[in-house]
Amino acid sequence: MSYVIPAVPVVSVPVVGRSERFPVRRIYCVGRNYVEHAKEMGFTGREAPFFFFKPADAAVVVPEGETGTMQYPSLTKDFHHEIELVAAIGTGGRNIKAADAMKHIYGYAVGLDMTRRDLQGEQKKLGRPWEIGKAFEQSAPIGPIVPAAQAGDIEKAEIWVQVNGKDRQRSSVSKLIWNIAEIIEHLSSAWELAPGDLIYTGTPEGVAAVVQGDTLVGGVTGLPELRVRVG
Repeated sequence: MSYVIPAVPVVSVPVVGRSERFPVRRIYCVGRNYVEHAKEMGFTGREAPFFFFKPADAAVVVPEGETGTMQYPSLTKDFHHEIELVAAIGTGGRNIKAADAMKHIYGYAVGLDMTRRDLQGEQKKLGRPWEIGKAFEQSAPIGPIVPAAQAGDIEKAEIWVQVNGKDRQRSSVSKLIWNIAEIIEHLSSAWELAPGDLIYTGTPEGVAAVVQGDTLVGGVTGLPELRVRVG
């Protein structure tokens, strides 16, 4: 097949222990999915889950043991980190029940939902979409994917991020308001999930700004660390 312009390369993520890679179709993100983070954003309680998208090419794919680079984005003076567990969908479907949801997961990775917080805040005040604050280039760093069977008890894993060697966020995946299976149930009622989808499952409290030259190291127990430097 030929195209009138060059075709965009497929974005893909390495898989631990495999030579084949995981091709990315869509990136879904869950908003305010830890109670303490919801509180620091000015909200409380278990609200209905809501979602936003990032483009596949927002991913900064960082191989195991390496340090990736993301450029400080334009238009912002308040660039925030949000450490997240990422679920990679291996089997798609619509209206997936929570009881069956975990069978649709291929594996897990460590991700960062980078946010232009000042721009996001402006859009919130105006009642407008968040895309300018969330869905920009290099806003979704991600480390290698570990197949689900090798990831251990992911729902009780510790999740954390350090900036320049100092803790910023540290919590447990067990504190998700909507757990992984429930997220998939809600998502698949609105969109048909497909192999290649990534779900960034939410961030705990402690989000804060980074600047050029900072190095972020994020982790989830049982998964390779994600290291990325702000350029």
